[in-house]
Amino acid sequence: MQLASHFRITKSATLAINEEVSALRAAGEHVIHLGFGEAGLPPHPLLVNALQAGASLNHYPSTAGARSTRQAIASFFSRDRGLPTEPEQIVTAPGSKALIYALMQATDGAVVLTRPSWVSYGAQAALLGREVIWVDAPVNEGGFPEPDALASALEDATAAGLNPRLIVTTLPDNPSGCAPLPETVRRVAALVERYDLLHVSDEIYRELIHDPDFDVLSPADVSPDHVFVTGGLSKSLALGGWRTGFLRVPATEFGSIVRDAVVAIGSEIWSAMPAPVEPALELGVSGAPQIHERIVESRRLHGLVVNSVYDILVDLGVRCRKPVGGFYLYPDFGPHREVLGTKGILTSDDLAESLLRTYHVAALPGTAFGDHPENLCLRMATSMLYGATPEEKIAALNAADPLSSPVISTNLKQLREALTALLS
Repeated sequence: MQLASHFRITKSATLAINEEVSALRAAGEHVIHLGFGEAGLPPHPLLVNALQAGASLNHYPSTAGARSTRQAIASFFSRDRGLPTEPEQIVTAPGSKALIYALMQATDGAVVLTRPSWVSYGAQAALLGREVIWVDAPVNEGGFPEPDALASALEDATAAGLNPRLIVTTLPDNPSGCAPLPETVRRVAALVERYDLLHVSDEIYRELIHDPDFDVLSPADVSPDHVFVTGGLSKSLALGGWRTGFLRVPATEFGSIVRDAVVAIGSEIWSAMPAPVEPALELGVSGAPQIHERIVESRRLHGLVVNSVYDILVDLGVRCRKPVGGFYLYPDFGPHREVLGTKGILTSDDLAESLLRTYHVAALPGTAFGDHPENLCLRMATSMLYGATPEEKIAALNAADPLSSPVISTNLKQLREALTALLS
């Protein structure tokens, strides 16, 4: 059977490179893995116990989620995010990715994305046949478009009949690890209201801001009637494989309409979040002291390692925005364009391919995040540098100085050597 060209969908870049690295390692190759956004730590034992306790729950839960789970998430938003929330404003799903897709599907028109953006936003828009309006992020910020450029892009798109209807932002950002300034958030929120856009704020990394005193402003704080917040425990508690996504909709008639649409879409696609996971999700958002402490410890480890890689890049003359959260960097190798050109490296795809095949360092090209091919940018994820076994990872998490642990120090040393060789 011949498939139409628009059904030739490629696999997610992050999942594809993780499988490629696994195959190389299985063949005996040593690869420094900076290509996959897994949080890189074992689950907390209390969460494992909660999952085990839920193993006998083999019924179909409500598509929106069990009442107790939605109440726990509503309490999390009210307590930890300062957003008064009722259970009726919450929808759960097997991962926040599914919820973002459902929100796109529930609306029509073009999708506004920041350049660069997480790989799945643009891919999901393409699956739905939606036009994407790309707007560059401000210098040294990430996750949000530059407000003046956004205003121009929305005006031009409207004049061209594209009908922009939805914008996705990230706080803090994947791929850069940066965050927007509060003034940027306010100005973007004002434009969202002026053009009556549905605003999706992907805040799955929100608990991993390295400095707890960092000035974080969510668009939901500024424009609560327009902002739909997605999150989960994949990053803060390293539960990616458990698929613990949730959505908070505004407490408005419009929010209820969109919520009902998302639930209807979910009922036909994923049915419900797995019942055994719900007790673990409830514990994960409960604010329990031991769970909170694990998030604090993880945040510290992620911050130390990602900023050590940032220092290596800057020492080697690579441009890079300084990350403030999560475990990502988005370095620009443009200052070394001449040297890289002598090695046949002219695009970010060339750069990622050469780095993997010649220097055994896996990273993703900027093109996967909507960037222009000629921009020599990569997305590097540092969360796979903590060790190969649960014991090594927990040792790194508990170490007084994680950077001096044998596994991490060796990985950082080998990364520096590989990048030095690449740029020589």
